[in-house]
Amino acid sequence: MMAQLERFWQRVTEGLALNQLWNQFRADAVASYRLYRRDFDARVPREARRHDFLHTALELVWAILEKLTPARRVLLLAGVLLLIFPTGGFTYHGRSGQVEVAELDFHFYGGLLIFVVLMLEVADRVVMKRDLEIARDIQKWLLPAAPPQVPGLAIAFATLPANTVAGDFYDVFARPGSVPPRFLIAVADVAGKSIPAALLMATFQASLRTLSETSCPLNQLVTSMNHYACTNSQDGQRFTTAFMAEFDPANLKLTYINAGHNAPVLRRLAGTIEHLTVGGLPLGIQADRGYESAIATLSPGDWLVIFTDGLVEAENARQQQYGELRLMDLIQLGFDSAPDQLLRRIMGDLDLFVGSTPQHDDVTCLLIKCS
Repeated sequence: MMAQLERFWQRVTEGLALNQLWNQFRADAVASYRLYRRDFDARVPREARRHDFLHTALELVWAILEKLTPARRVLLLAGVLLLIFPTGGFTYHGRSGQVEVAELDFHFYGGLLIFVVLMLEVADRVVMKRDLEIARDIQKWLLPAAPPQVPGLAIAFATLPANTVAGDFYDVFARPGSVPPRFLIAVADVAGKSIPAALLMATFQASLRTLSETSCPLNQLVTSMNHYACTNSQDGQRFTTAFMAEFDPANLKLTYINAGHNAPVLRRLAGTIEHLTVGGLPLGIQADRGYESAIATLSPGDWLVIFTDGLVEAENARQQQYGELRLMDLIQLGFDSAPDQLLRRIMGDLDLFVGSTPQHDDVTCLLIKCS
């Protein structure tokens, strides 16, 4: 009997220890609260809020109920009411003429209705999870599985989505038709996360690949990308920050444009730090804005660190951000390492820093070392 109970428990918990289960529950609870709190903030303007507990609780209850369909709301409310009702009964006269009492357990039926709502929600979640897994596989196919061989550079990249699918984009590829070959380096971050951001990321990737086949200079390429992004940005609400650069292996020159992205860090062999900031607004905000390009000449031993804000703004349980200073300390300590080794060290340090705290944004980091 004990062995069967142990097997059952292992199957339910998937082998997780109690502290791991608690951390998982706490992370889920925090994420759910933030979801419902965001809806509460949207429903009730700050200046119109009443600061009594009952009103706040009712608004949060409405935020939860609005996530359900009307039919499921009725079932849930009926189930809660039946749980509140005391156990009832009624009397009647039996065939023998005696008075008999029949009891109704409202609690049982209330729990049954709530269980039905739970099963319906689980079914929706399973379908959505399957669709998200398919979307994740497609997204992995769109993004490069391994960095290409670029003369004069060693490259490593990694991404960590906040949800199943991400809105971050990265790629390194040779521009078609360029002789000698020049390589395009791109890291982008679509505003938002999950499915909407992932869909826009896919359109960004498709437009970048298509437009890069022309022989236009980098600033014209980015301007065309901005025009295309403005047609899908919902009046600037779905903008995209991006860092795009063109690398010429013949002279180690990097022509770049920073479109509102976190400034990549260029760590020189001598230890000096430069930030690549020249560019313009994020893509998808103003269709008539141009973009300025700049040139950075690389030398052997130089490091280029390109990342999205999800890396430096990752928070731990005390709401402290990971920060660029901590990232740069790791770069300074590991400047003589290979990019893949240093990248593993950075992602491991990030994981240690955030612990079980749920993150609000996707994390992407691309490391380039000039050899």
